[in-house]
Amino acid sequence: MKLRPLADNILLKAAEAEETTSSGIILATTNKESSGIFTVVAAGPGTKDAPVTVKVGDKVVVGKYTGSEFKLDGEDYKFVRQDEILAVVTE
Repeated sequence: MKLRPLADNILLKAAEAEETTSSGIILATTNKESSGIFTVVAAGPGTKDAPVTVKVGDKVVVGKYTGSEFKLDGEDYKFVRQDEILAVVTE
């Protein structure tokens, strides 16, 4: 199933959680915490007042309680408005 966001809505998928800490400790799956970093899966066309500035594949940071979470085909996704995105991750 495909989703096409409307207006300035952005569809996000959680980035993979780290398996080890920076000191090399391997984390159990129950101890992994969501990092707040997501990958843009799809973006709406924007509105006249709010053009969309992120693109598919961008990694973004959003707040922990931001947006609407849901499952689709066994995968976890989150819908947010563009103004709920705090930052774009660059490397």
